[in-house]
Amino acid sequence: MEKITIKDIIKMKGKEKISAITAYDYPSALIADEAKFDIILVGDSAAMVIHGLKDTLGIGMEEMIMHTRAVSRAVKRALIVGDMPFLSYQTSERDAIENAGKFLKAGADAVKLEGGKEIAHIVKRLVDLGIPVMGHIGMNPQKYLSYGGFKLQGRDKENLLEDAKALEDAGVFSIVLEKVPYESARYVTENLSVPTIGIGAGPYTDGQILVFHDVLGLSLYKFKFVRRYLEGFSLFKEALERFREDIKSGNFPNLEESYE
Repeated sequence: MEKITIKDIIKMKGKEKISAITAYDYPSALIADEAKFDIILVGDSAAMVIHGLKDTLGIGMEEMIMHTRAVSRAVKRALIVGDMPFLSYQTSERDAIENAGKFLKAGADAVKLEGGKEIAHIVKRLVDLGIPVMGHIGMNPQKYLSYGGFKLQGRDKENLLEDAKALEDAGVFSIVLEKVPYESARYVTENLSVPTIGIGAGPYTDGQILVFHDVLGLSLYKFKFVRRYLEGFSLFKEALERFREDIKSGNFPNLEESYE
């Protein structure tokens, strides 16, 4: 399979919808890559769906690099994007450069930063140094405390576009729009030269992304914008219950599953 690059992603705008999904370990990344997703995001959402935290603020660089290394070992085709965690880039340009470099050394092809015009100077510095950057505006999970929760953002489409333009001018190759009205997402998408990727942003973006565990029903979180394609939690639980029952009853293992 031919490796997807940031140039391939940019060329998809207006021609082909970009498919993206998160992955945090070798098996989930292997499945996602075999399913031929264009982008695999090693998301800081791992804090919640893998580590059981209440938000994304508690995960750090050490964990994110570990997840990125595992994902990179499985992926042959998709563009791997490493999600820079809270305070790994907001503190200084020096920290941003050092931490973004760690993601690339761990196997990522690009990094993602949350924020608009307030971080555009950091984005530009990274891009100037040859580190591809994906933007993320709208509802930024790393700022949820200032919102009073994980609430809808981007009602003012002009302000949203202002942030998007600042990131575009700084050199991002794409922008995630999270939890914004679909009218705002469409307005921003139509006024950018780089592609937009929506999550809870309606059907008019250039692509879509969801969390692996949400799509497969492995997460207990339920959001309006998530479409489940499998009730994985129930199916996995049922299989494990059958296994436990076979152990208790002495039905596992049988002689065919044993060595002479």
